[in-house]
Amino acid sequence: MKKDIDTNNLHEHIAIIMDGNGRWAKKKLLNRLKGHQEGVKSIRDIVGASRKLGVKTLSLYAFSKENWSSPKAEVKSLMKLLTRYLTSEIPKMKKNRIEIRIIGCKEDFPEDIQQLFEKASKETKEGAKMVLNLCLSYSGRYDIIQAIRRILKESEHKKIEPAMITEDFVSSHLYTAGLGDPDLLIRTSGEQRISNYFLWQIAYSEIYVTKTLWPDFREDDLYQAIIDYQSLERRFGLTPEQVR
Repeated sequence: MKKDIDTNNLHEHIAIIMDGNGRWAKKKLLNRLKGHQEGVKSIRDIVGASRKLGVKTLSLYAFSKENWSSPKAEVKSLMKLLTRYLTSEIPKMKKNRIEIRIIGCKEDFPEDIQQLFEKASKETKEGAKMVLNLCLSYSGRYDIIQAIRRILKESEHKKIEPAMITEDFVSSHLYTAGLGDPDLLIRTSGEQRISNYFLWQIAYSEIYVTKTLWPDFREDDLYQAIIDYQSLERRFGLTPEQVR
C-alpha cells in the first residue's frame, strides 16, 4: 500500500484524534487501561511510519482538558503510562531525529511530569527532521483564549493596531506557532465530531474518519488515509478552473 502513495504530494502536517481505546478494551472484555496500553503501540507504529514517509509534523490528540474529569484511578494510570512512554521514547526520538513538543496546558500536570516534558523537548530538538506534537491537557477553545491573552500582554509593552490582527498574527500566538496548519485530520472510531481539537488550525484541513478503533489503527491504516487525501482536489474556496 505504501507504494501507492505519491511522495511528491505528501502533506506537511497530519493531525490525529486518537479515539476508541476504551471501546477496544470493552469489546475484548478487558479493563480500559489495557486499551490505553495497546493504544501506545499504535502511537509508536504511526510515529515510525510518518517519519519514514517524510511527514514534517505529526500532532496526536492524546489527552484533552476535559479528560481530567475521567475517574481519578484512570487518570492516575494514564499519568504513569505517559511517564513510561516519554522516558522510553526520548532515546529513540533522538536517534530517529524526531523532536517531541508538548502542546497544551502543561501547568495542569504534576511538577515531575512537567520536568519530563521539558527534558523530552530539550533532548530531542537538535537536528530534528520531524516534529511530534503530543497534545496533552489540550483544548481548542482554550488555545484561542491563551492566544488572546498573549496578544493583550504584548499590547502592554507595544502598540498593536487593529490592522495588525491578521490570521497569521493570531496563528503566531497559538500553541502551534511556527508550524503549518494540518493538511489532514484523521479521526478513529467513527465518531463524527472534532472534540474541541485545533479549532483554528483545521479551517481547511481535509477530514478522514475511520471506524477503526485507535488500538487497531496501524501503518497500513495511515497509508490508506493518505491515499484517500491524495485523491482529493484542495481548492481553498477557489473554483476547479482556478486551481487548474
